[in-house]
Amino acid sequence: MSTPYDILIIGGGPGGYVAAIRAAQLGYKTAVIEREHLGGICLNWGCIPTKALLRSAEIYHFATHAKDYGLAIEGKVTFDAATVVKRSRGVSAQLNGGIGFLMKKNKIDVIWGEATISKVGEVIVSAMKKPVVQPQHPIPKGVLGEGTYSAKHIILATGARPRVLPGIEPDGKLIWTYFEAMKPETFPKSLIVMGSGAIGIEFASFYRTMGTEVTVVEVLPQIMPVEDAEISAHARKRFEKQGMKILTSTKVVKVEKKANSVVCTLEDDKGAKQTLEAERMISAVGVVCNTENLGLEKLGVKMDRGAIVTDGLGRTNIPGVYAIGDVAGPPMLAHKAEHEGVLCVEAIKGLHPHAMEKTMIPGCTYCHPQVASVGITEAKGKELGIAVKVGRFPFAGNGKAIALGEPEGLVKTIFDAKTGKLLGAHMVGAEVTELIQGYVVAMNCETTEEELIHTVFPHPTLSEMMHESVMDAYGRVVHA
Repeated sequence: MSTPYDILIIGGGPGGYVAAIRAAQLGYKTAVIEREHLGGICLNWGCIPTKALLRSAEIYHFATHAKDYGLAIEGKVTFDAATVVKRSRGVSAQLNGGIGFLMKKNKIDVIWGEATISKVGEVIVSAMKKPVVQPQHPIPKGVLGEGTYSAKHIILATGARPRVLPGIEPDGKLIWTYFEAMKPETFPKSLIVMGSGAIGIEFASFYRTMGTEVTVVEVLPQIMPVEDAEISAHARKRFEKQGMKILTSTKVVKVEKKANSVVCTLEDDKGAKQTLEAERMISAVGVVCNTENLGLEKLGVKMDRGAIVTDGLGRTNIPGVYAIGDVAGPPMLAHKAEHEGVLCVEAIKGLHPHAMEKTMIPGCTYCHPQVASVGITEAKGKELGIAVKVGRFPFAGNGKAIALGEPEGLVKTIFDAKTGKLLGAHMVGAEVTELIQGYVVAMNCETTEEELIHTVFPHPTLSEMMHESVMDAYGRVVHA
């Protein structure tokens, strides 16, 4: 057996590598076991490269609408799909190398291979026979790999993968997951996106902006089902104005493959059926936790709907075994995984961190328009029997939004009418994924409506809408 570690972390994604760095900072001898690529899905196939793609789409949009800003571009604005994808992959590659540097800087060992917990305190690492995704960079040779390793604390950070529906299995050619959608050889002329969560809507927005005819199919009554209904409805109108076709309360019941297209049979909630043909289809119906072959059943680790059950500080029901990130259940977000990793390690150290409060985790969708939220929705507040005060402020009333040429959007805030506690904030429009953190800080600091009303916001900024929305909830809005 090799030299024992204090902490072994299985998975080198956002949760795993951040937990490893925090553990090293606290003096623990730490190793990360990774089977494919440091940075996980987020850095290599999710959060980061999609934002690079969406940035290209954003610039293309502005270039094709230059006249709206008093500008003229000579000739036709075009793009090269291969170059757009190449830039996206390059961004991921740069950050991937950065994580490798951070591991070395913090003296964290990286063990390459697939891990199984053979017993409490022991992990067996074997060679990865067939990667789930082809590594972006070849696994280094001559480094730590196959063998048996021991540690007092083992943290599972194995993430999740795309959910596959029976009969609609992605083939990488006609039916894509986000892996294939991230690096197409050419952009399809037509596309069906099954699922309207963050992944589905971001790809729908990207491809529509680049000229693809896009149809989104969602089984639930509203797109982006976790968002406030009013915000979702506003976003839908914007998407449809851009030419996106959206079918809600509709499911895909059958998919037939042709030589270079797919034919989907759709059925709505009233039983009416229709067929729809497109060059490609993206399956974006959620993700499932990577819990297979980890030895969890043998250990008796408690599970719930495919996720590992934890106590808010990463601890499972088995002493010495912990779980963070997607594998520990929703919300399946990189920033939630990172924070869980820090909390887990600090709890191991005995620093008494606050347990994860999931209602204070912001969610962001980087479509056009952007959508961001934190806390509960208006409907949830009423469902819980809370008397709520709701404030709204439109982008059309904000000078900076009009100057940017982005006058369409909405900021919505929800307060407890009795206490003034900020319960939730929901936004749609330009740069709201950057603005939402102001409300997150306010919620974490238990800021009241009175304190927010008396906060001075800079002018002219988009953030002024946050202030106005708070004041609107209490009948004090100025610029509406």
